[in-house]
Amino acid sequence: MDGISLYVFTIIYTDFMPDRNHIEKNHIFCGGHLSKPVLKLKAGNLSMIYEEGNIRYISSGKNEILRMIYSAVRDKKWLTISPEISDEKIEIQPDSFRIIYRCLYKSEDINFSAWYRIEGKSDNSLNFSFEGEALNTFEKCRIGFCILHPVEACSGKPCNIIHSDGHEETLSFPVYISPDQPFLDIISMKWKVDESDYSLVFSGDVFETEDQRNWTDASFKTYCTPLSIPCPATIRKGEKINQRIEFKSELGSIVETGEINEVKIVINPDQTYALPLIGIGRSTRHTPLTDKELNVLRTLDFDHYRTDLFLYNSNWRDDAEMAVREAAGLDYSLELALFFDNNYISQSEGFVNWVNERQPKISFISLFHKTESVTPEMLMDTVASMLKKTIPDVIIGSGTNANFAQLNRTFPFYDLSDYICYSIHPQEHASDNSTMIENLRAQSDSVKSAMHYSEGKDIRISPVTIQRRFNANIENYETSSSDNSFPTQIDSRLMSLFGAGWTTGSLKYLCESGVKGVTFYETVGERGIIQGDYSSQWPDKFQSDAGMIFPAAFVFKFLLEDKSLRVIISSSSHPLKFDSIVLSDGKKTKIIAANFTSEQQHISIEGITGYAGMRQLSAENYLVATSDLKWTESSPLTKISLNEMLLMEPFSISFINTDRNDNNI
Repeated sequence: MDGISLYVFTIIYTDFMPDRNHIEKNHIFCGGHLSKPVLKLKAGNLSMIYEEGNIRYISSGKNEILRMIYSAVRDKKWLTISPEISDEKIEIQPDSFRIIYRCLYKSEDINFSAWYRIEGKSDNSLNFSFEGEALNTFEKCRIGFCILHPVEACSGKPCNIIHSDGHEETLSFPVYISPDQPFLDIISMKWKVDESDYSLVFSGDVFETEDQRNWTDASFKTYCTPLSIPCPATIRKGEKINQRIEFKSELGSIVETGEINEVKIVINPDQTYALPLIGIGRSTRHTPLTDKELNVLRTLDFDHYRTDLFLYNSNWRDDAEMAVREAAGLDYSLELALFFDNNYISQSEGFVNWVNERQPKISFISLFHKTESVTPEMLMDTVASMLKKTIPDVIIGSGTNANFAQLNRTFPFYDLSDYICYSIHPQEHASDNSTMIENLRAQSDSVKSAMHYSEGKDIRISPVTIQRRFNANIENYETSSSDNSFPTQIDSRLMSLFGAGWTTGSLKYLCESGVKGVTFYETVGERGIIQGDYSSQWPDKFQSDAGMIFPAAFVFKFLLEDKSLRVIISSSSHPLKFDSIVLSDGKKTKIIAANFTSEQQHISIEGITGYAGMRQLSAENYLVATSDLKWTESSPLTKISLNEMLLMEPFSISFINTDRNDNNI
């Protein structure tokens, strides 16, 4: 096609990996979730990339202005429909471009077709438009453009809003996570980054802005249609939808060009936190842990073992007994999530009787209601009083089993609550690798906002999962599937190098936030950190062998080996490419550094000197490492100079350890 001058593909695969019977190369890298080809584009002095219909990372020099502009179709349950792109035409010039393509959004209920046009012009402007038509009658919660504003560039900054009636006012992007939309009824918005002005003008619908950190997305999202309009709404067959966005920039007199040249991790020893209590969740697998599995998991030294007990079910004691036996075998204390219905008085009495009989070792109890998204006050007052009489040393919490969004809308300020809790997952709005890494830092934002709103109570996160457990728009807890289809709660990236990298990033941002406790994942199975004694139930989609140790397990093992070390704040010059978590006591230092990309990274570590030992888990030794949990102890140790560049292989995890007096931090 005339005018096409550049194609850049982000995924690079090499042939250095040992063969295995069934595990594919991309499955080892990122669980079969291939990185998508991208194009680098310019619109005057603006730079960006194009990826499968989306424009990402709109930047002026070193300043990221917008994280993404894309279009979304969400069904009556707020589930996002993945489009099929066709008829794509791309024209690229040195300082401009034009992209045209068709999207077909099709699901069991929805059949919607749209033509998109994206133009980048040499005057530092972008135009987006689409014309869509419903090919059948269906219900939707959203159809239209969405704009993501990066938190780091916008938080606390003023924004000029023009409303649909022509009224103009200046508001600010929130610092702490806002439960409500900070900007409503928008037809135009204008804001500043450094010395440059940027604006968006909308037509075809009325837009508003929400704080996506409520779902641990690191962005503010401007979207349509306003939530004040009831949804889901019916779209009739043949109905047409048209929208347009104009993005303009008035760049200041000095425009920085080029990319950030520094490629380093900077350690700041003046900012430290105690390592929070870190636990693991009980497996949703239907069979109990075997002796072999218990022996493997016991060596990881987690602080607690989460078990969900639904006290309104007649068989809850069976689950409780199994949890007690497994916790004893693991030598972990219990973290119990207790779920009640409106008969919570009799249910709590039954639970107290069971505790008096069994005398289980319990550290934490979180109280939830079957149909309420946040712990109701009457339940908290009644049940917590009974529990504190029976188990005086137990720590009892309130909050939500769902996202921070549910907590933020109704904060539970209860005297008898010792802590506030909520859960985290990275896939509420999108599931691609890039988005999952982008949103890691928002986990810290959620903790800091929770601390700000919680009136001094501790914050605990339970659980952190890599995939959504349930749809919090319509449910408050996970229900068991009745068939043998591949569960939506499973994400094959958990067993991959990418999964270990995401885990490292999650631990970094949570541990650096001051959180008191975190519970991750499950013990065994396709949602666990080891496969366990049973092979994968879905070997075509989750390509694991019985006995496999997933890379995330090594991250926890290395982190929890010395709990006396303090978490040291560190920063990455390119946090979307690589990042690290650092622990130290001033003499001994441990670093876990993760490469989130399919390319080699050469980085330096600033703030520590001398020599260290390093083991790097990569595709080259993945097969060996995942066969032996002692790999972080027994595999060859490479001596490195901390004054020199460190080579990080694609998607690799580097475990760096120094216990030498001649190292300084």
